Amino acid sequence: MKHDVKIPISFFKINEASYSLKGGSLSYGKTVSRYDEILSEEALQFVQEIHEEFKYKRLELLDRRKKRQKAIDSGEKLDFLKETKEIRDKEWKIKNIPQDLLKRQVEITGPPVPKKMLISALNSGADCYMTDFEDSLTPTFDNIIQGQLNIKDAVNRKIDFTDEQSKKEYKLNEKTAVLIIRPRGLHLEEKNATIDSERIAGTFFDLGLSLFHNAKKLIENGSGPYFYLPKLEHYLECRLLNEVILFCEKKLNLEIGTVKVTVLIETINAVFQMDEFLWELKDHIVGLNAGRWDYLFSYQKVYRSTRNVILPDRSKINMFVPFMTNYNKLLVDTCHRRGAFGMGGMSAQVIAKSNPAEINEKALAGVKKDKERELNQGNDGAWVAHPSLVEPVKNIFEKNFKGPNQLNKFNNIKINRRDLLDEPKIENAISEQGVRENLNEGIEYMAFWIIGLGCCVVNYLMADAATCEVSRAQLWVWLKYKAKLNDGRSIDEKLIDKLIIDELEKIRKKFSAWKERTGDKSLDHVSFESAAKIFKDMITKENFDDFLTLSLYEKI
Repeated sequence: MKHDVKIPISFFKINEASYSLKGGSLSYGKTVSRYDEILSEEALQFVQEIHEEFKYKRLELLDRRKKRQKAIDSGEKLDFLKETKEIRDKEWKIKNIPQDLLKRQVEITGPPVPKKMLISALNSGADCYMTDFEDSLTPTFDNIIQGQLNIKDAVNRKIDFTDEQSKKEYKLNEKTAVLIIRPRGLHLEEKNATIDSERIAGTFFDLGLSLFHNAKKLIENGSGPYFYLPKLEHYLECRLLNEVILFCEKKLNLEIGTVKVTVLIETINAVFQMDEFLWELKDHIVGLNAGRWDYLFSYQKVYRSTRNVILPDRSKINMFVPFMTNYNKLLVDTCHRRGAFGMGGMSAQVIAKSNPAEINEKALAGVKKDKERELNQGNDGAWVAHPSLVEPVKNIFEKNFKGPNQLNKFNNIKINRRDLLDEPKIENAISEQGVRENLNEGIEYMAFWIIGLGCCVVNYLMADAATCEVSRAQLWVWLKYKAKLNDGRSIDEKLIDKLIIDELEKIRKKFSAWKERTGDKSLDHVSFESAAKIFKDMITKENFDDFLTLSLYEKI
């Protein structure tokens, strides 16, 4: 039964346990007393109206995902859709791009907590800051609501932070990066907020609260409510989100088209429907982004029923590999034809004074090579994971751009279905070191995710759920098909057990040395052993988990 517009707030239940600081859950600042600012009756009613209006459409679309995967498992091929050929063939453009989004050469990404990280990102000198409720945030309720509070405070320029140890003060600069918010994907839910005992979609919860609290203030500030939309697989999902946005604009008395979105092309399904994605969201969309890590994960996940998906060491699958570079070139040309941005991918390197000099030099050289590729392929900008890379990447783009973007640049090449699925040769391309690197990242990242840290530095690279997913998928595929190492050994469970013991010992020694050097005991409760067990179960189970965050979410 659909409720009237005035919905009694008693229908909306917030898990009371979410207000307490449970063991293993991090709380930044213990601002429980301010949660009512975000979870006001009016805000919850707004979210509830979104939920009631669109919950069934969302569930239907998620069910379609399962049916499409079953069809692919049975041999159906991914290809450009016949039903939407007219959209691809005819000439049309997206509506418009706001003034403050015309230059997006460098975008920094990161979670909205802790507070000092958000302030540092806004002050980093990047053109835009994508604050992330998805891949780089463990969605504990503390993290979600504290993140919303931090964003609200930042939009109102009332955010500051003093580090208790260093006494360093963090305040916003006069000029900050343009704020873009990434809500959780359609597949994720908020278990701590239910309506009639039904969980709310993470997308609806994050998007709804962000719009309700910040849209009008952002407009007043001369900007607007801008979002990145993740993990979409089909143009009908874009249609749903366009309807959600229109619904919100009308409810908040915003001019239609005020909300602007960039969609991540990070599933193998989506690369065949980029024109359709732009079409469905054409009043609200300003660009597409080449989400390389999730794309590589999706490639392996979707085609896991065929041996063709066995790939070399992940370090060898960069954006210069043909099927990856073709994906980016097609994205750029599709976007520019429609007047939209074609955004490049992530540089995950972290440059730090504590790193060995040769590590920093190698990282900078790799970033330079990758960003010059994106520049030459026509990308309008790209992502970095750490403030240390903002200036180096900005120098590459600003030096070579004739304007704020490259909307008039095209690759002008015909890319067909086979070009997007041209698997790299794997003969002698899988090494023991490659297996170890995947295990190491999986164990470390999961250990931190479970305690509430959705991003962390592993082997001098910023790891998040997307990078961990690549490791998980690759190990699962190698085990399933008993792939061979370059020394002739088979990758089997016995080898995995041996290597996990080795990698766990390395991890223990690394963090023991770190604790001895710094005296910091804050990570004493991190259980790498538990994380190793969970990760091993995931890579050895018969049925592949669609997303590691779905099962891990029930453990926090």
